Amino acid sequence: MFTTNRSLINPKFEGYKLGLVPQETCVARHTLPYGATQSTVSTSSPLSFEEVQSRITHNHISVAPHALRAVYVDTQYRVILVELNTETLIPSFRPVYELPQPLQSQNSSLHREYPSAAFLSASEIFVSDGAGYLYFLRDSGHISFQLFGVYELPQSTPFRIHSITARLADAVLLVLSSRHYDPSVIPNRQTKQHVDFHVCAVKFNVPVVECQSRAVQTLEIAWQRRGHAVPINVSYDHSRKVFMILGDSPYTQIEEPIVVPYNPSPAEMAPIPRANENLDAAPSEPPKPPPYSWTQTSDSLTVAFPLPSTTSKTNIKVIFSPQALSLHIQGNIAPDIPLPHYSSERLWDGISPSDSTWTWDREGERHFGLLTLHLEKQHEDTRWPHVFASSGTSAGDVEIQETLDPSELWHIRESLEKYTSALRSGDDASGLGLGSGVSSLAQGEADDEVDDSVGRSAQLTWVGEDGAVPSWASTSSDLPSRLLSTELPGTGAGCSLVVKNGVDGTVFALEPAASAEQSPSWAHAYTFSALSFVLASKTDTRFTYHIPSKAVLAFENGLGGRSGNVYIYRAAPTQDIWAEQSILRVGEDGCLLGVGAFQTETQTVLVCLTEKQLVVLSNIPALERQEK
Repeated sequence: MFTTNRSLINPKFEGYKLGLVPQETCVARHTLPYGATQSTVSTSSPLSFEEVQSRITHNHISVAPHALRAVYVDTQYRVILVELNTETLIPSFRPVYELPQPLQSQNSSLHREYPSAAFLSASEIFVSDGAGYLYFLRDSGHISFQLFGVYELPQSTPFRIHSITARLADAVLLVLSSRHYDPSVIPNRQTKQHVDFHVCAVKFNVPVVECQSRAVQTLEIAWQRRGHAVPINVSYDHSRKVFMILGDSPYTQIEEPIVVPYNPSPAEMAPIPRANENLDAAPSEPPKPPPYSWTQTSDSLTVAFPLPSTTSKTNIKVIFSPQALSLHIQGNIAPDIPLPHYSSERLWDGISPSDSTWTWDREGERHFGLLTLHLEKQHEDTRWPHVFASSGTSAGDVEIQETLDPSELWHIRESLEKYTSALRSGDDASGLGLGSGVSSLAQGEADDEVDDSVGRSAQLTWVGEDGAVPSWASTSSDLPSRLLSTELPGTGAGCSLVVKNGVDGTVFALEPAASAEQSPSWAHAYTFSALSFVLASKTDTRFTYHIPSKAVLAFENGLGGRSGNVYIYRAAPTQDIWAEQSILRVGEDGCLLGVGAFQTETQTVLVCLTEKQLVVLSNIPALERQEK
């Protein structure tokens, strides 16, 4: 479903150069007359990890479609309308409705959500107070908005708004999520308990009519799902008439069992001996070393294979071709030792066969010698992420990272020596010293654990308008790698994703369907080179969004007395070896709470809500819609 277009990967990319953007012309700060907050009320039960993660990434500002309007809820539960002047982009602030302040006992087990909002149109807003009530407000042309109705879920649980979309000409669906409260479970701060989450779509007929009675109405649920995480993003594909729920878990129908990942307790981590089992004994078989080790320069590759020293040179058959390699070790020289065997195995890029050679160093005093291939690149200065094109795929070898220090290349021989020795004696085969295991782009800077943890693991769940699973859809599907970014609110339909691809960020866009029965097709639309690598260096990132084909924006939170910045990584043509990075200071007074965007005729304008300021970013070259 997700296929990478190799022509859109830039192996020659070197990095990002700083493009200076004047702060005085691009950044405008406006003091909030009505302060924003992210405080909540404590309860008798602790928040789960998924709830904490959801609150950290909660966007506290909502932008209107096709209008320079936004709303947020202030510390006094007033709905604040923000309007930008079309000429000067100076915002005005106006309380348009005051929500009743929720009353909640300190001993309550219900967890409040942050207030959230969604625009049905530029003049109609759904607002959740985070305590269980949904308000529908309409601009009546006066100072304040008119209340048309108050609603709640059948279970009267707190919820948050995720998205709103038109289903038919006469109805809309609003997607909400809430924590699932099992009445049979007694909350306990001392015990870690599993938490599930409801995702549901509630239906409103349009135009929404005013409720004659001021009583709270029960929401009409069109469909619901349940998973063990709060959704990261919810979007809607109009061509297929389906919702796309992106989250850390699948979202199944309520009657279906939820597959929950098992996390053992510390006590369960200790091994329990079985009958006649000696846990102090060495493992029956040590882990196998990789089949080869490799390094590269700007114009060549060196690949080293360990072979038994008894191997005769006449038993080694190596054939180079412009795009492939064949390597066979003939004869039954070592039945118990894994030997390399490649038949026309396609290389990652082209080589020059006439300039490529191989050598065999038998090292008679050792058990293993070294077969070394010297491959001359067809395209000089092209960085190879792998030796073989199929490396890391289901059809190929395991992914073997480059060994940066050429002096460590020869450790592959000692690795196999220790491995075979451990097989015979039962000794430990760990600590083989196979090199630093990072690509040349990250030389001296990368941290494996940090690089592997950048982004979030995510799955896609498809839900039809009526709640049915589309005929072409499985229960859920995994992304090809970790999710790096979703679309910036206010810039598009939300049907594109940026996922990790080595050190890069690959942009996949959902292609429109000719009919609702057509299965999803994700097109590799663009690549932000080295995006995963640069994002791994950010330790205080709160939001990461992208504007399709333009830029990726990483927003810092700005905690601990630090000023929060936004890092703008500009898109660049595939053939360019450098791209532009800009840095703008956003937060100076309080942490960042939310971001959004407005589209004008000439540019994309960013609005950033902090605890005490609204920061407007404009005239950014990377976000211009047309050249001035």
